[in-house]
Amino acid sequence: MSDLPLIRLEKVYKIYKMGESKVRALYGVSLDIHQGEMLAIMGSSGSGKSTLMNILGCLDRPTKGRYLLSGEDIGDLSDNELAAIRNKRLGFVFQSFNLLKRTSAIENVELPMVYSGAKNRSERAMEALEKVKLGDRYKHKPSELSGGEQQRVAIARAIVTDPDIVLADEPTGNLDSKVSAEIMEIFCQFNDAGKTIILVTHERDIAAYATRVVTLFDGKIKSDVPQNSIHCRPIEVNT
Repeated sequence: MSDLPLIRLEKVYKIYKMGESKVRALYGVSLDIHQGEMLAIMGSSGSGKSTLMNILGCLDRPTKGRYLLSGEDIGDLSDNELAAIRNKRLGFVFQSFNLLKRTSAIENVELPMVYSGAKNRSERAMEALEKVKLGDRYKHKPSELSGGEQQRVAIARAIVTDPDIVLADEPTGNLDSKVSAEIMEIFCQFNDAGKTIILVTHERDIAAYATRVVTLFDGKIKSDVPQNSIHCRPIEVNT
């Protein structure tokens, strides 16, 4: 990992206006994340972890404070420039999968490239599906896939543009323990390949895969602790 942080948050605040009231979601959060880390963000409901994920993913802006991505101040960028960063440098995986119901797996994976006008979309989408071991299910629609398979499609969509960072918000929340372990092994494999993985989870057994756990409480960082990650099975290679 580089000594310079890939991500740096400096005293970040996020305050939402609810009518005449103000809700403080984040309060002075400072955080460095380095290239190649696998970071878990934990906290109870209302702790600010989803707000933090939205800011890290350039889906929202801080009310106050700075967000530096590879040394560049995100606050100085236009909405179009932020959209370009989301499309090229960030991949997103959500608990609810967020797949288009009437389109095939390969078409769902192609979506980020459609928005960017990338070439060879079908080839790249198929390659991403094969990485998550769904190459033989590329024609199936979400309704024809299990929950675990749908999440694999969502992961393939997240990594098809070869992003620096994959952000996963409760990626195993709708899955049983066996399938959750399989999904986490996929994240571990991408992390081993040098990708930075940021997980939001309330499950301690999922956070155990991370090399570092940040816990939020009332919009502040309560703890930031490195840990020995669970050993993931290596990628199987046919000989």
